[in-house]
Amino acid sequence: MGDVSKAIRDTAAGLLAEGLVDVIVGFEAGTLALRASPCFVRDAADAERLVWNMGCENNLARYLPWIEGRVGIVAKGCDSRSIVQHLKERRLERARLFIIGVPCQGMLDRRSIEHRLGGKEILEAQEGEGQVFVRGEGFETALSKDEHLCASCRTCRSRNPVLYDMLVGDPVAEGDGAHEYAEVQEFESRPAADRWAYFLAQASRCIRCYACRNACPLCYCPTCFVDSTQPQWVGRATDLTDTLVFHVVRTLHVAGRCVDCGACERACPTGVDVRMLTKKVEKDIEELFHYRAGMNLDEPMPLASYRPDDPEAFIQ
Repeated sequence: MGDVSKAIRDTAAGLLAEGLVDVIVGFEAGTLALRASPCFVRDAADAERLVWNMGCENNLARYLPWIEGRVGIVAKGCDSRSIVQHLKERRLERARLFIIGVPCQGMLDRRSIEHRLGGKEILEAQEGEGQVFVRGEGFETALSKDEHLCASCRTCRSRNPVLYDMLVGDPVAEGDGAHEYAEVQEFESRPAADRWAYFLAQASRCIRCYACRNACPLCYCPTCFVDSTQPQWVGRATDLTDTLVFHVVRTLHVAGRCVDCGACERACPTGVDVRMLTKKVEKDIEELFHYRAGMNLDEPMPLASYRPDDPEAFIQ
């Protein structure tokens, strides 16, 4: 990871020094082990802050619609697909972007590691070949990286950026997608009453903090429907019905747009299984329209275009 970090720093410093961009959006070392923090570098001398490791989990495309000027961005596979969606939805101008693509082998799930350690606080972490070495008060252990990847990383098919101006690091093997929808298929096989009970249980844990919405790179509406007062679509309290409406409507809003970066699920402070809904809709979009979000700038989005052979079973 050190070579990749250096290449990112050198590239960023060069872009800023030559005036090709006004800001670089990347990652810097976080205050917690296994966590990197998004950062905004505007001076070439500050490019030394930039890092790349398996804690760079945030989807940096989230910030792009709100930044003015020429922007350089460090983008892994899911970030790049989100950028493609922004470009297709005309939220960004390609000419003012410089995309530093970084092949990605997955990000570590800190919560999973903490659970494995019985809730012990991780004070230091160091990446090794296929392992991560973690230390804390009174313990030191090595854990398998593959066993503690984020859920979205375990099923990722697009580990290399799909769009970039410069690729940093060697391309990695793409996922085969063989078991990408295994959990969704298992869930679909359950009786309707069981599925409904599951979602009620999940929604009851939601505190309506909207961290999932705020972390999502495609939730960029100036006024979200939950914040609207004229008309008021949902109540402001944590009534279960209103909470269900929020999650269902948000899922439908990202249908055909979600790239399964997992940002929503990781942001949830109470561990709501947000991704089950979005993954189910992603599966339906792929099966019905043969479309994967963010893969191709020229491919029309399925819910924003018409084809004579579009499925019409719902009107029968």
